[in-house]
Amino acid sequence: MDAFLYQATIYLAAAVIAVPIAARLGLGSVLGYLAAGIIIGPVFGFVGSEAEDLRHFAEFGVVMMLFLIGLELEPRALWAMRHKLLGLGGLQILVSTMALMGAAMLAGETWQVGLAIGLALSLSSTAIVLQTLSEKGLMRTGGGRATFSVLLTQDIAVIPILALLPLLAAQHGAQITGNGSIARSADDAHAVSSHATLSLVEGLPGWAVTLVTLAAIGSIVLAGVYLARPVFRFIHASNLREMYTALALMIVVGISFLMTLVGLSPALGAFLAGVVLANSEFRHELESDLNPFKGLLLGLFFITVGAGINYRLFLAEPGDLIGLALLVIIAKGTVLYFVGKAFGLKKRDHWLFTLGLAQAGEFGFVLLAFSRQLNVVPPELSEKLLLVIALSMLITPLLFILYDLLSKYSKDSPKEQTPDEIDEEGPVIIAGIGRFGQIVNRLVRASGFNTVVLDSNMASVQLMRRFGVKSFLGDPTRPELLKAAGIAKAKVLVVALDDREAALRLVAHARRGYPDLHIIARAFDRNHVFELYKAGANDIVREMFDSSLRAGRYVLEQIGLSEYEAAQAEQTFYAHDRQTVRELAGLWIPGTPASENPAYIARARELEKDLETALLELAEAKKSSDQKSA
Repeated sequence: MDAFLYQATIYLAAAVIAVPIAARLGLGSVLGYLAAGIIIGPVFGFVGSEAEDLRHFAEFGVVMMLFLIGLELEPRALWAMRHKLLGLGGLQILVSTMALMGAAMLAGETWQVGLAIGLALSLSSTAIVLQTLSEKGLMRTGGGRATFSVLLTQDIAVIPILALLPLLAAQHGAQITGNGSIARSADDAHAVSSHATLSLVEGLPGWAVTLVTLAAIGSIVLAGVYLARPVFRFIHASNLREMYTALALMIVVGISFLMTLVGLSPALGAFLAGVVLANSEFRHELESDLNPFKGLLLGLFFITVGAGINYRLFLAEPGDLIGLALLVIIAKGTVLYFVGKAFGLKKRDHWLFTLGLAQAGEFGFVLLAFSRQLNVVPPELSEKLLLVIALSMLITPLLFILYDLLSKYSKDSPKEQTPDEIDEEGPVIIAGIGRFGQIVNRLVRASGFNTVVLDSNMASVQLMRRFGVKSFLGDPTRPELLKAAGIAKAKVLVVALDDREAALRLVAHARRGYPDLHIIARAFDRNHVFELYKAGANDIVREMFDSSLRAGRYVLEQIGLSEYEAAQAEQTFYAHDRQTVRELAGLWIPGTPASENPAYIARARELEKDLETALLELAEAKKSSDQKSA
């Protein structure tokens, strides 16, 4: 017990110290965890061989992560990804395996050893990549979705790879018997039995293995559809918060165990369960219960990767091992670059896809250990390759830092589209026909005034045309397009663009060229308001401000104020905020956060007290009126 508490204290202390430092330096939590592992392992020797056992336990964090990702994907969304799963992911694995296998054969290895090495190194790190994508908010980008598709395909590919490796055994190779099962030598059979102690498919003929596997997958789907809701309602009736956590853990642990019994990846089974439960009303409950466990286990996994580095072997051949890790990253990165190009990835998405998946991954540890047990890969070579995988994972956070640098200089440019010929003019020009611009346009046109609507998004323009709203395709920030729309005669320009920088450019250009034009602009936040005022906008509407005011008025009505009194409070707040924003705009310093501007903070606090006083005066007037009427 004392040893356990000692180890737990060391791991937690290393994480608590190293990770915040790495985050403050902009290096990300993954690099912090890896550095913590290196410090407590190879550097100071606080932890030893138990790191390998802990890594297997911590890999459960990957399972939880894929379950939570599955909860975000509806089955229809997964079906829509089928082309990327089969094409993008399959092509990456195939070409990367062939390239790495060729490199191994050039180094003097047999084709069996080369193929085993290629398969092990072709798989990337699901844990590091998905964690980093989530931290950086890149999961929903085109590059993030492509990267996730490849990682999911790799997780699925582990299953046939594990089945293929016994056929590559260098001595007393495995054979396929007449009934379709795999017959191995005594040594190989012992190795496999040590790899998986419990199995529902061991020794079964091929057709039976298929049936059992399909039955396991089918049971997960049916349980998710028909059993999950009754069980959650039963747990809900207990009114015990901890039972939700217990049920969430039971779902993930149970599914992982079932997948292991039939020889499938636990991560794949958990992902499938998450997809099945994506439409459940208990989805958010599951997410909130499992997120803390996922974060801690993934952190522990990264620490064990750093702590498990064989520093003696590394110190004996540091240049060769780092060179091999870099060669693996370069080889995979080259393959990924051309695969991404073939599938039409552009600029930042292309760099994210290329650099994000260039490392080897945690499944490589499993495949190399299995290959060593089967005598496919020699023990000495296996030790070196395990270290190469760990080094490539250590380098991955640096690749994401390189991506951040490249993305600054790789602004995605939309496909060149021929702008429409504008054949209308009106007193109002609306730049941008998203949700904000649509409402403005409907109100103005319904009131009997003509508008000229411009937008650079083809899909938005086509959608408006289906509803009978005439709009023109083109970039509203282009001076010649504005001139064709009749800006010289227009009275009002409404800037409703989604791109805040483009909105600023448009306002500044319109104010310089047309001083008498009234400009109404949409702002994203208060800083954007100040920037738009400086650029020359007359009226500025924060996109969430009016809706938030209305919600606040409803709250006041529900807690005792009449509709009239709540409306008065709303109007007072609105008028005060407009005055506040105009006054604070004079104190705002571009490029300096408001929290670091003493004059801004002091005046904002004074104005907030003025607001409280104004609202209190309203309340006092109400009390006085009530007393008089009584």
